[in-house]
Amino acid sequence: MLAAAGGIVASAAGLMAYGVRGRSSSIFGPSVYRGRRDANNIAITFDDGPTPATLHLLDVLARYSVKATFFQCGIQVRRHPEIARAVHAAGHEIGNHSATHPLLSFRSPKFIFEELRSAQEAIGEAVGIAPVLFRAPYGVRWFGLREAQRKLNLLGVMWTMLGRDWALPRVAIERRILGNARGGDIICLHDGRETQNAPDIRNTIEAVSGVVPVLLDRGVHFKTVSELLCQTN
Repeated sequence: MLAAAGGIVASAAGLMAYGVRGRSSSIFGPSVYRGRRDANNIAITFDDGPTPATLHLLDVLARYSVKATFFQCGIQVRRHPEIARAVHAAGHEIGNHSATHPLLSFRSPKFIFEELRSAQEAIGEAVGIAPVLFRAPYGVRWFGLREAQRKLNLLGVMWTMLGRDWALPRVAIERRILGNARGGDIICLHDGRETQNAPDIRNTIEAVSGVVPVLLDRGVHFKTVSELLCQTN
């Protein structure tokens, strides 16, 4: 009896862990983590911005005519509305990454909704658009998120591959991406570091400068997340 009870508890704990952090989980709200595998399309995404360094990243993407998706924090948009506008003006997609980048676990449904709503408001005021995509800070989902997404018309977006660019040097980031990239991937990088105002993201910028031309030579088509999900060419 005790063994059976222990097994039930372990199974419940495993299901909860998958629901909270599993990249393919939709338990706490509609969510995607990749596109279809039958086309050589990849979406590169950036979290935690906008920051002053985002402008350098925009220069790299423009050099190769690559479009990306930027999941922006409300607090950063309010600090740097002109950079948010520059991202949008360059033709990139903007998604919601919460207002203040908190862990959503153990938060109330009201708190979660306000985090998403406030970020929607900040982006809307700065850029004039309402994001349709949301990425949870740290990839952590929780109770109440499904209803918040429904009210704000947001689709959750996880990732196929984490670049770990907040911790790794340029060469390791490049090796990680180039050694594993496949059609349909959503790659997660960062143009900020949580809510730091002016972080040093030189390793990310340099890695993107190295990775993008190699993938283009492999015939990869870079898409925004919305384009990837629609499989446009």
